Amino acid sequence: MNLAHGIGSQHDLPISPFYAFAGAFAALFVSFLALGLLWSTSRFRGDRSGLALPAGIQRAADAPATRATLRALGLAATLAVVLYLLLGPDDPDRNPAPGAVYVLLWVGLIPASLLFGPVWRLLNPLRLLTRARPRRPFRPLPPRLGQWPAAVALFAFTWLELVSPDPAASTSLLVALLVHTVVQLALAARFGERWFADGDPFEVYSTLLARLSPLGRRADGRLVFRNPFHGLDATPERPGLVAVVCVLLGSTAYDGFSDSPVWINAIQTSPLGRTTTATLGLLCSVALVASLYCLCAAATRLLSGPHPGRLTAFAHSLVPIALGYLVAHYFSLLVTEGPRTVSMALATDNAPEPLPPLGPGALAALQAIAVVTGHVLGVIAAHDRSVRLFPPARAVSGQLPLLTLMIIYTIGGLSLLLT
Repeated sequence: MNLAHGIGSQHDLPISPFYAFAGAFAALFVSFLALGLLWSTSRFRGDRSGLALPAGIQRAADAPATRATLRALGLAATLAVVLYLLLGPDDPDRNPAPGAVYVLLWVGLIPASLLFGPVWRLLNPLRLLTRARPRRPFRPLPPRLGQWPAAVALFAFTWLELVSPDPAASTSLLVALLVHTVVQLALAARFGERWFADGDPFEVYSTLLARLSPLGRRADGRLVFRNPFHGLDATPERPGLVAVVCVLLGSTAYDGFSDSPVWINAIQTSPLGRTTTATLGLLCSVALVASLYCLCAAATRLLSGPHPGRLTAFAHSLVPIALGYLVAHYFSLLVTEGPRTVSMALATDNAPEPLPPLGPGALAALQAIAVVTGHVLGVIAAHDRSVRLFPPARAVSGQLPLLTLMIIYTIGGLSLLLT
């Protein structure tokens, strides 16, 4: 079981790189030209949109008993993982705890958040542990802090998964879980339960993916069924948002590149040692993704002229791109190792060997489609924001740097998958 490197090697998949790149560029250019000709005004209404669900469903979803039950289930699952780490074998092929963390939690939050919204906010056991009334008022969160703590914590988690010498070892996971719990509870004791919305990495991760869920809440608090683009448009432009998305994109890119012979040879021959070299590689991957976005955002300002948008104005358009990479990279891991992890938890040593869910050709096609679809959705989200922020005469030309960014990301993503 290769938990430390996603779904393992994805090179030399049986799909023509020429057709994959040609199809990707055609999809991007056609969507860009069609939007420029046919989409002249903003159509997304953020958290003001959505068809309200029946009042009974709303009451059941918001009932304190429902929320307490879900968090109790999250706490029970966490305690089960801790017990497996403490008492189970230190072998990921016989202990379900590593699979529970790297597969059911990290990867499983993707479909769960897309289907049901920000589920980790409801399951987070740490929220249950901070329900006691404080003896003194909580301090306000510094506005400039934003989601930077979550970005740092997400980077730490991806470092544990992709770089640390033994990510599936019980000791490594126990230490990481202890540090995460102590830090989160200490900061929640200082800032209150609202800390988790911006400071808990898994809550921020789940909430960001849930922006593309058909289930959401309007500004008035009503639970609604909506066009996912409206939810994406409602993404708050918080400090650290770009960092969070770039950690997701950069770490996924590094996971793919780290399996290449060139990088493996570089790590083995580096005088800095494996862990230091891999850490620098992960940092550089995230920094490269972030630098490209910042450069394109700055170029957009130059072409479009002054506008009220900030650097984070188009960060929401990176969310579907990150989702496309996550689906392409982790689909196979979820559908093979997910059931196996559950089987190990229920029947110890009787867990079946994982079987490939798709043939090599079908898997390659799925991966390419996921990457390209994510970029096309990003182009749509960016265009709608452009026609809202920019003067009409510059709405299309102002997007050229963003289109360039999408093309660069597409080339990089498909290259990691297909070469």
